[in-house]
Amino acid sequence: MIATHQLCLRIGQRLLVDQLDLQIHQGQCWSIIGRNGAGKSTLLRTLAGLRPADGGHVTLGERALADWPLTELARQRAFLAQSRSDAFAYSVIETVLAARHPYHGKRYWEDSTDHAIALCALEQMEVAALAGRDVRTLSGGERQRVAIAAMLAQDSPLLLLDEPANALDLAHQVSTMSLLARLCRERHKTVVMIGHDLTLAHSISSHALLLMGDGRWLAGTTAAVMRADLLGEYLGHPIDIIEHGQRRIFIPSEEQS
Repeated sequence: MIATHQLCLRIGQRLLVDQLDLQIHQGQCWSIIGRNGAGKSTLLRTLAGLRPADGGHVTLGERALADWPLTELARQRAFLAQSRSDAFAYSVIETVLAARHPYHGKRYWEDSTDHAIALCALEQMEVAALAGRDVRTLSGGERQRVAIAAMLAQDSPLLLLDEPANALDLAHQVSTMSLLARLCRERHKTVVMIGHDLTLAHSISSHALLLMGDGRWLAGTTAAVMRADLLGEYLGHPIDIIEHGQRRIFIPSEEQS
């Protein structure tokens, strides 16, 4: 689906990621984990084609990312930013319908199919009742769910999400993560996401990428990578893992003074 080849990322003189070779296949769900400033958002924006690599390159479907025309790229990948600014008084339904533009071709206005897809996405995120509301009047959690609904309406095979659970209450964190897992499992979507809740990440992810922020990285299955010793090293704080039935719960250790 998407791959990096000897990818290097820098901010100023600081090396964030060095020679990253990553193969992400259809139907997989990847979590990117690391401390603040480790390069997680920088990497996700690079995978989305929103910033150039500082070395190496990214391929999407075995085609260099830079070679994709923007309209075709928008049909292949959707990107959820960590934050957004709503400068204009668009309604919720208009905001989600905007995600259908890559499919319009020479057609300017949305058709009945676009509206049906947008309404379905709003229902999936439990915000259909807000369709007529000005997005600027929504709470942070409601606005986040509308943004995820727009991603769903874009209907791309690759979803890149920067902290999708941000601002969501507990119930919607769980339901959103469950939805992403179902999209991978049942519709063979590919998900790459950033999040700080290790328990939520482990519950739906097949793979994880750990970033140290100094060039070092570690990638693999969640079983191989989301271990207490490795997470403690990459996050800079010891982690305890509690087994609860079929679940694994990750909590910070109480450091002894």
